[in-house]
Amino acid sequence: MTLMRDMARLSLLCGMLALAGCGWFDRKGDDTLVVPPGNAETSQRIIEEEIYGREGKPTSTIWDIFKAREDAGKVGAVNRYIWDASLDVLDFLPVESVDPFTGVIITGYGTPPGGGQAYRATIYVSDPALDARSLNVALMSRSGPVAAATTRTVEDAILTRARQLRQQDSKL
Repeated sequence: MTLMRDMARLSLLCGMLALAGCGWFDRKGDDTLVVPPGNAETSQRIIEEEIYGREGKPTSTIWDIFKAREDAGKVGAVNRYIWDASLDVLDFLPVESVDPFTGVIITGYGTPPGGGQAYRATIYVSDPALDARSLNVALMSRSGPVAAATTRTVEDAILTRARQLRQQDSKL
C-alpha cells in the first residue's frame, strides 16, 4: 500500500516538474500575419505585444489559473459588452477565429448589407473597461487597408451598441 502511495507521489512530482519546465520558444515570424503598412500593421503590433510581451514570451504562467477572477462580467480579460457588440455589428463577416482570453476576433471577407465591397476585420478588445481606448479595429478590403474614417465609423457603431447592451442589462 505504501509502495502505491509513493509511486503516486513520485508521478505527481514528475508531472509538476515537467509542467514547470515548459516554456515558449522564441518563434519570431512563425505566427504573424503579413499585412500592408497602415492601421492593420499598428493593430497587429499591439496585439503581439499584449499576447507575447516585450521579449516575445507569454506574460502569464501556468500558476495564473489558480488566481481568483476579479469580475464575472468579463469574458476572459475583455469587456463583455464590447465583445458582444463587435460580434453584433460585424455579424455579416464570417468569424474565423475568436479568443476571449486575449480579446482578439478575426473575421474573413464579407460584404455588408447594401454594399458592394468586401471587408475583413481584426478586432482587439484590450481592457475590461467600457471605454473607447479598449477597442481597436483594423479593417481591410481586398485592395488593402480602408480609410481611417471608415474604421472610426465601425468603432463608433460598436461602442454605441456596447452602451445599448449595458443599458439593457442595467434595466434588469
